[in-house]
Amino acid sequence: MTHPSSDQRIREHVQRLGEEHPPIELDSVDRFIRDPQTVADRYGHVIDYLARVELEVDRNVLELLVLLPDVSEVDRMFYADVWQPQEIQHGLILDRLQQDLGRPAAEPQLEVSYKMKIMGALAHFSSIQDVARLLYYLTGASTERQAVLAYNVIHAGMEEMAEPAIADTIIAPIRRQEPGHFAFYRMSATELIRSGALRPWQLYLARVLRQKTYNLVGTNGQDRYRAQMGGVVSALGFDADLAKYAREVGRIEAQLLWANEQGMEFPPYVLAALRESIELYRERGFGDIAA
Repeated sequence: MTHPSSDQRIREHVQRLGEEHPPIELDSVDRFIRDPQTVADRYGHVIDYLARVELEVDRNVLELLVLLPDVSEVDRMFYADVWQPQEIQHGLILDRLQQDLGRPAAEPQLEVSYKMKIMGALAHFSSIQDVARLLYYLTGASTERQAVLAYNVIHAGMEEMAEPAIADTIIAPIRRQEPGHFAFYRMSATELIRSGALRPWQLYLARVLRQKTYNLVGTNGQDRYRAQMGGVVSALGFDADLAKYAREVGRIEAQLLWANEQGMEFPPYVLAALRESIELYRERGFGDIAA
């Protein structure tokens, strides 16, 4: 009996995601909110942050076009046919929710950064593009894991506050789609490492770049967003055990990128980024303060 190749399994996974998890329709959402003020007080800033991050998917796609000029068909199928259509709907639904709570609309950052454009120029060299692919997969895995953990807490909170419409028609459907994205990134990163396509110097470069450029989801390398992310982490209760949270977020890259480091549960830069965000939040709060 023949077994499908890893590439074929990844392709079939992406196809299933598209078939079984179509983008969530805006009209499917029940907009009833029992106590808007309480929801806004408890989760308003968190919903705003998540809405902005989800709406920045269009910039993320532009970044991928810059970083992966020779993108594989499976990667293209994932981000263009599955991930972007799903994520943009998440953003639109969450943004409408926060406006229903009396909050202003999200302000996504849609311009590709200068640093990203420099990296894109180098990515035309195939050996550098392979490193960029690995970093793309690792970033995606980290981002999706953070999203799943956040939506888990928010869903439980909405149930606790007796807000079933938000819990069941907004958070639950969004949460249901995120693990499939995480699985794609995990499978793809694992296969890229396992295949031996990356030489030792490329893995070394990937480790150096990851240490230097690691960002928590949605921070975009800016202190104002790092502070806001610190507020999200605090509002969701993850600050009570940052090491546990770092372990959840950084486990995949510890296993793949740092496999030679025995006993590493998560890369130290994940915990460092969390601590920095918490400190900035304590200094600045959620306010939109210039970086």
